[in-house]
Amino acid sequence: MKAMICALALGVGLAVSGVGCAGINSDVVVAAGQHAGNVSSVNGDIRVAADGHVRKAETVNGDITLGARATARKLETVNGGVTLGNQARVSDDAETVNGDITLHQGADVRGEVSNVNGDLRLEAAHVGDGLETVSGDITVGANSRVEGGIEVERPSRGSMSTHVPRIVIGPHAVVTGKLQFKRPVKLYVSDSATIGPVTGATAVRFSGSRP
Repeated sequence: MKAMICALALGVGLAVSGVGCAGINSDVVVAAGQHAGNVSSVNGDIRVAADGHVRKAETVNGDITLGARATARKLETVNGGVTLGNQARVSDDAETVNGDITLHQGADVRGEVSNVNGDLRLEAAHVGDGLETVSGDITVGANSRVEGGIEVERPSRGSMSTHVPRIVIGPHAVVTGKLQFKRPVKLYVSDSATIGPVTGATAVRFSGSRP
């Protein structure tokens, strides 16, 4: 699949701050250090390279990736994953319907991180307004911090999924707010982790790096 480079599409050496970039059947790339407004695709990935910035990244059938120290206001896809590199920052929400969301070391999402089907993984990262899923596994890795709690919703009527979500709160991780489970889950919490009140599940404590 051919990639659209935002700066080239705009016909300038560097993308102008606040100017958008869109593709339909192509990937969209914001090059390292460049700034753009809203960037979007339908059947393509969106990649913001290291130190780049976008206002909003949105696609339907594609992945969204922020490189190291890249920033965005909001990330949204339907059928694709979302990945934040080391120290990448999102000032609002990061969400998908069918896909994994991964926050690498030092990544920071000030809003909510959510999906329906797919795993949520934090690696020494921060989320400011909670984690939410229906059928995904959640790993709040060592030294991560989640404010706003965790919520696992009931699957929709007619859902054929029999997967029991696995929730792991790792060593020295902190989850403030309620942990609410509206369907059966397996909840594992490190002896050194700190969590808020739990409803709908019984926490199994573990020592070491993983259960």
